[in-house]
Amino acid sequence: MPFEPLASDFYSYESTLLTEREREEIARLRAWLEADVKPIIGGYWERAEFPMQIVQPLADLGVLSYAWDETRTFENSAVFRGFVALELARVDASVGTFVGVQNGLATGSISIAGSKEQREEWIPKLASGEVIGAFGLTEPFSGSDSARGLRTTARREGDEWVLNGAKRWIGNATFSDITIIWAKDEADGQVKGFIVPTTTPGYTATKIEGKISLRPVQNADITLTDVHVPESLRLQNANSFRDTAAVLRATRAEVAWAAVGTAVGAYEAAVAYAKQREQFGRPIGSHQLIQEHLVNGLGNITASLGMVVRASQLQDAGELRDEHSALAKAYATSRMRETVAWAREACGGNGIVLEYDVARFFADAEALYSYEGTREMNTLIVGRAITGEAAFV
Repeated sequence: MPFEPLASDFYSYESTLLTEREREEIARLRAWLEADVKPIIGGYWERAEFPMQIVQPLADLGVLSYAWDETRTFENSAVFRGFVALELARVDASVGTFVGVQNGLATGSISIAGSKEQREEWIPKLASGEVIGAFGLTEPFSGSDSARGLRTTARREGDEWVLNGAKRWIGNATFSDITIIWAKDEADGQVKGFIVPTTTPGYTATKIEGKISLRPVQNADITLTDVHVPESLRLQNANSFRDTAAVLRATRAEVAWAAVGTAVGAYEAAVAYAKQREQFGRPIGSHQLIQEHLVNGLGNITASLGMVVRASQLQDAGELRDEHSALAKAYATSRMRETVAWAREACGGNGIVLEYDVARFFADAEALYSYEGTREMNTLIVGRAITGEAAFV
């Protein structure tokens, strides 16, 4: 499959940084997304349904196994994985979110905080699509303050743990086979992680209705009522919120990449529209103000791409810190929000209908702007690094 650089990659990051094999992988993924996902996703977005038929092809393409030693078929970089996240989001942010939950948060929790036996048992199943995962951290009354405000509890009873509490906004949770549940140990007050099969008695997941963003993503409210989990399903290396934070650190940079991809998707749709839509006897792309919108969007994409590339390079070098991921996420999502607005404006009234794609990216940007840490929380993480002073409360 020949690799064609994206026109929106104005400074040629892909061609410069990716190996030949990685470019081939990107080309294969792009061809499948364009042929099998792009033509159908608008309908699924409108119906608020997830296209389950894409899970196996994603697994077959290797997208669900790029990051983890137990499953990956060849060495690849965090930069490459970032471009995969961009590629998914430039076609549809909901598909990118599904992969981010499955591969980054669920599989990542087991890879980072699980035992060798847990990794060997679960990661190949998640990578093959045999098992669908979800990640349960956010709660109805605890989002940004999860480090201290977690209310879900875990109580040790012999060789089992009993979980009680509630989670909210949990992606994939209406159809997941397992959910990683983070709960506070009643004995020592520390946060611990558990692999919870969703068929366990006392576990229920209810779809959140009425969303205006990422509509195909099946977010759920989860309730846990005396859910019994064996010690063998406790993540053996998750002993405090620091271990939870390690998972988030590894995935937050890829959310920034997804934000760049969402901006690219809106920008590309706006460019295509500007070339074919005629007003006053000529394509609107020949009008100065439309060109300004497009140039502003391209500038945001290019600046954000430079930042996320560097964050992933730091990750590859083992030097990525919380503030690096936080700055990339806060900046890239803010610039994404501007870019999708300019793209929508360039399309006029047609910018609010699904037919021209921009409306979907415009709406989906709002979810990416908030999840995996709001702009405000990520700003305070960076502010603490700059000043040495925590300003969270």
